[in-house]
Amino acid sequence: MKKLLSTILLAGVVLWSASQAMAYKPAVVFDMGGKFDKSFNEGIWNGLEKFRKETGIKYREFEVQQEAQREQFLRKLAKRGSDPIIAVGFGQAAALSKVAKEFPNTRFSIIDMVVDLPNVQSIIFKEHEGSFLVGVLAALKSETGKVGFVGGMDIPLIHKFACGYVQGVKYINSGTTVYQKMTGTTPAAWSDPARGAELAKTMYDSGADIVYAAAGSTGLGVLQAAADNGKLSIGVDSNQNYIQPGSVLTSMLKRVDVAAYEVFKTGHDGSWKPGFKILGLAEDGVGWALDEHNAKLVTSAMKSKVEQVREGILSGKIKVHDYMSDNKCPVQ
Repeated sequence: MKKLLSTILLAGVVLWSASQAMAYKPAVVFDMGGKFDKSFNEGIWNGLEKFRKETGIKYREFEVQQEAQREQFLRKLAKRGSDPIIAVGFGQAAALSKVAKEFPNTRFSIIDMVVDLPNVQSIIFKEHEGSFLVGVLAALKSETGKVGFVGGMDIPLIHKFACGYVQGVKYINSGTTVYQKMTGTTPAAWSDPARGAELAKTMYDSGADIVYAAAGSTGLGVLQAAADNGKLSIGVDSNQNYIQPGSVLTSMLKRVDVAAYEVFKTGHDGSWKPGFKILGLAEDGVGWALDEHNAKLVTSAMKSKVEQVREGILSGKIKVHDYMSDNKCPVQ
């Protein structure tokens, strides 16, 4: 009898767990560039896949190919009962602002922008802090005293990366030249590797020996140009060291994977909250990548120095200016 009761109870738990999983319907709208851009979108995807593998809960997804699809996809998911819904990227802010008002009982999270509504969670990062660290590494590694930065779309957020990078470079050597170029002014700037390679090669030809790319899949062209020209690159968002092993000095890690995972996890366990989350060095939201693919490029002295700088930022002794606070950069 006891065995029968145990079997019934176990079956009940299994059925309850299954019903809970079926009732939970998370979703995501990836932005321009696609979920396999090896950068920002793919970082999101990695976090969501971690959640799916741990829980067995599947999620709905859409990939934006045209700007008008942002609002269309968000609304479609909300109508289908998806909750929470992640809007990936700053470009979805306007669409989310509209759709979230139409579905006040649906939980939305946006990564990389702020939408101030009672049913929206906004997650942003201190990219300037992580970019400062890779700027330090670039200045320490450069032999020519010239480095570069290739950004994606010409918007304040990408200038935030650039400004942090320049500050880090100049912190080590104020005389270092930093070339800067943005890829374009439309969303197409995120997915043009050929243009990224072209911009990087121009910088290498001008004497730069390291170029940092913050440009989505356009940055893959920068990484390729570095490998082709015997130079170094710096990846962004995801750990891109493996893409061109031995020529990627490091990658500025922006832990969008952790942010995305936490949205689905907290949505599932009931601890999801609207409002603002800001992730920087102190929250392990940004950092730099060291692995077997770049270990030979980063000396122990470089590691020691960048860790010293990291501690300085955390303690407040080193101040990193946020470009988006005033749309200005104190150094160029």
